[in-house]
Amino acid sequence: MLNDRLTIALSKGRMQDGALALFARAGVIIPESELNSRKLIVNSADGRYSFVLVKPGDAPTYVQYGVADAGVCGRDVLMESRADVHEPLDLKFGRCKIAVAGKREVLGQDYNLLATVRVGTKYPRIATDYFHAKGVPIEVIPLSGSVELAPLLGLSDRIVDLVETGQTLKENGLEVIDVITESTARLIVNRASFHLKRIEVGALIARLTEALKP
Repeated sequence: MLNDRLTIALSKGRMQDGALALFARAGVIIPESELNSRKLIVNSADGRYSFVLVKPGDAPTYVQYGVADAGVCGRDVLMESRADVHEPLDLKFGRCKIAVAGKREVLGQDYNLLATVRVGTKYPRIATDYFHAKGVPIEVIPLSGSVELAPLLGLSDRIVDLVETGQTLKENGLEVIDVITESTARLIVNRASFHLKRIEVGALIARLTEALKP
């Protein structure tokens, strides 16, 4: 841990703005000078919190291994990582869906349980669990870029990806076939910190809970 303050792993990218806005409503302000710097560890104005800016997929790892006391990441990342952390609070922003999608012509078609379905995805564990639960054999094709390209180029039959508005899918001739689950930003807490820093962690949860009220 960094000093005695709470250290929070904050996912960069699409989650960062929503997280910073929520923390600001909770009275946890990070000075603009810190945010506009190239620092990867920034401090709140009151000195009670340090924020470690990490890639979204890394946030649960930093929290699980105790480098950070707490963190903010999407439920999709938690499901895929299967990190051993507490998840005390749904932060209500960053709402999207984890969905199965494919070309429009495959909509409504049943899966051939004797044929392996090729699935392009950034979420191999989530995809595997979903299709295995349906008894459908799959070949997972791990991708990290524009997953929508996979069915267009014949690399995969389906994709499993995060969908916000669905506009990118539509513009590329794809449609949502099924929604696996909803995803929002979550507060996660290291299991040891949850007990050893229960007063500080409890205070943070209380501040964020109050900030979430309409």
